[in-house]
Amino acid sequence: MKILQGEGTPRRIAEVTRIQQFCSAHRLHSPHLTDKQNEILFGKCNHRHGHGHNYKVEVTLRGPIDHKTGLLVNDSDLHGWIQGAVMDPLDRKNIDTDVDWFKSNCSTVENIAIYIWGQLKAVMRDDSGLLSAVKLWETDDHFTVYRGEEPQ
Repeated sequence: MKILQGEGTPRRIAEVTRIQQFCSAHRLHSPHLTDKQNEILFGKCNHRHGHGHNYKVEVTLRGPIDHKTGLLVNDSDLHGWIQGAVMDPLDRKNIDTDVDWFKSNCSTVENIAIYIWGQLKAVMRDDSGLLSAVKLWETDDHFTVYRGEEPQ
């Protein structure tokens, strides 16, 4: 992946965000807790048959604008990365059974955002640091933002 930047021109920094919706089913059930602990912690979201959401993901890139093209990133590239990192593995899927990563990680909105971040970094081959944030909406009033932070 190329960072588009001009020579001899002050580097202007911008953020570009693309929004995509996908539908997935899951069950909030941590493999690190007992069945009773899961039931108490997650309530009806721990139902053994699971439930579904119409998720909305906002992928934000941040970096220098190319002075020749006026672009931070080509939108078709960003669309393709989201297709490979989000839509292909998650849309119309049962996250817990269809995505290996969630066999050992509880499919909370926080963990799904972390998973999407990792998938995006892989498909973008992002060693440039352009990926700035993944904002994942589980419902109209519940979302998380992950910026790639790791514990110290």
